[in-house]
Amino acid sequence: MATGAMDLPSPTVEKRDTDKRIFVNRSLSLEKIKFYGFDMDYTLAEYKSPQYEFLGFNLVRDRLVEIGYPPELSKLEYKAEFPVRGLWWDNQHGNLLKVDGFGNILFCCHGLRFMRGEEISAMYPNKFLQLDEKRVYVYNTLFHLPEIYLIAAIIDYFAKHPEYKEVKDGFKCKDLLMSYTSIFQDVRSAMDHVHMKGTLKEKTCENFELYVNKDPRLPQLLFNLQSSGAKTFLLTNSEWYYTNKLMAYLLDFEDAPYAGQNWRKYFDYTLVDARKPLFFGEGTVMRQVDIQTGKLSIGHHIGNIESDAVYSGGNCDVFSKLIGTKGGNVLYVGDHIFGDVLKSKKLKGWKTFLIIPELRDELNVWTTKKDLFDKLQNFDVELAELYLHMDSSNKTRVSNETSEHSQDMRHSGHLLVHLRPDVKKAKECIRETIHRMEMSYGTTGSLFRAGSRQTFFSSQMIRYADIYSGSALNLLFYPTFYMFRAPPMLLPHESTVKHDGRPVTEEPRRGMRLANIDMGSSIEGVHRGEEPGQSHDFDDDEEVSERSNQSSD
Repeated sequence: MATGAMDLPSPTVEKRDTDKRIFVNRSLSLEKIKFYGFDMDYTLAEYKSPQYEFLGFNLVRDRLVEIGYPPELSKLEYKAEFPVRGLWWDNQHGNLLKVDGFGNILFCCHGLRFMRGEEISAMYPNKFLQLDEKRVYVYNTLFHLPEIYLIAAIIDYFAKHPEYKEVKDGFKCKDLLMSYTSIFQDVRSAMDHVHMKGTLKEKTCENFELYVNKDPRLPQLLFNLQSSGAKTFLLTNSEWYYTNKLMAYLLDFEDAPYAGQNWRKYFDYTLVDARKPLFFGEGTVMRQVDIQTGKLSIGHHIGNIESDAVYSGGNCDVFSKLIGTKGGNVLYVGDHIFGDVLKSKKLKGWKTFLIIPELRDELNVWTTKKDLFDKLQNFDVELAELYLHMDSSNKTRVSNETSEHSQDMRHSGHLLVHLRPDVKKAKECIRETIHRMEMSYGTTGSLFRAGSRQTFFSSQMIRYADIYSGSALNLLFYPTFYMFRAPPMLLPHESTVKHDGRPVTEEPRRGMRLANIDMGSSIEGVHRGEEPGQSHDFDDDEEVSERSNQSSD
């Protein structure tokens, strides 16, 4: 059984609507946050789905035809129900994989065909694949959704084309070899071209209303954070010209707090061209941007950082020094599980707030398909109970004549064999229920799970995102001194064993004190430094310790 939250009553009934909630992996006190950083794309700027994916798909598809791919590919149309982010691409076999947090394969898709279990086992021993950057590419962002379906459709096209023969590492037509790796690289290059040099951003700017959600609450959120005494900063990989146009559109409201003023008023610091995740490592040269021409200053920027200026590039160490933070009081809000959240948390210790726009759709399934989740839970219980009271003594005798066991296992004309429960029906019911659940989310299923197993994306989210939500705007529904408390988590040996007051063994290995511990003597041990204190269960332990010390003086 996986770890889970304690089955304890909530201290209060959750009064916020589900789509307005922020969910907690690790406790976090907003009162300690002095800097709020924001990514732009899919964080402050939420692109409309599926309109934006259709635009990206068509541009990348047409780019591939332009560089020499078959003209028939121009007929491909994007299918929004197919892709989910978090999938892996395997260059060796040309497959899309959905995996769990340990690399175990949940499904394998070759082109648009989902492979059977025995095919997966033949290709991937133990149905397992290690994450190797030379072989595997992880589709982490919402920008990847059109790319996922496009590469699947292209593989499907070549697999069904009569002139192409599928070989070990790709497709062959006469003297031409289209390897899986080269197809992947072509699609990736076309995607980068459309984003960096192509017309995606140009077409977006031409029709913001069609492609970008605009919400009057956004300027109010940023204003509220500044009014609380915290600093705000924009940290985006987008270039200045696009950032300027998009943010001006998003924050332009007649009744906004800074109505009529430049949008940069909502941010104390603005950084573009950040090149995350490189920003959290060695980074790039930090230069000031001429906001009129977009040109960058020459050389390194070594002076103070100015609130009304715009900077390009840089790295986290330099930026942190300039604004006066060591990282623990920074909350960074972004949608990219790797570039925004994992790297800022793992390398710099920033607090992290992951934005997951798909969460609203996931919650729709969770709240409306209760019957399927209940069925799966019941089938799991039934399967477990078939084995529940069995041990090594559950054996029966069978005749040697009907046994297929080897000669050396036979005894006195009969053979002792273990009684095995018939689990076939239960397992079939579980598979059918999981399939129905997955199809409720779309062709490739849920972003977070496959049945009771968590996906690779889900495991990274739990590990690196302190808090997460469907929208950054949900910060509006919490005071700026709010303490987010993570639910206590139980390990399997805790969630399946009752508190019955009886010790499991009379001779504990570590001299554990099973008798009641006097609270006063325990606190004295903490003050003397003989015992640990709060153990960092709160992120304001220092303040708690100081108050405790003061009260004891």
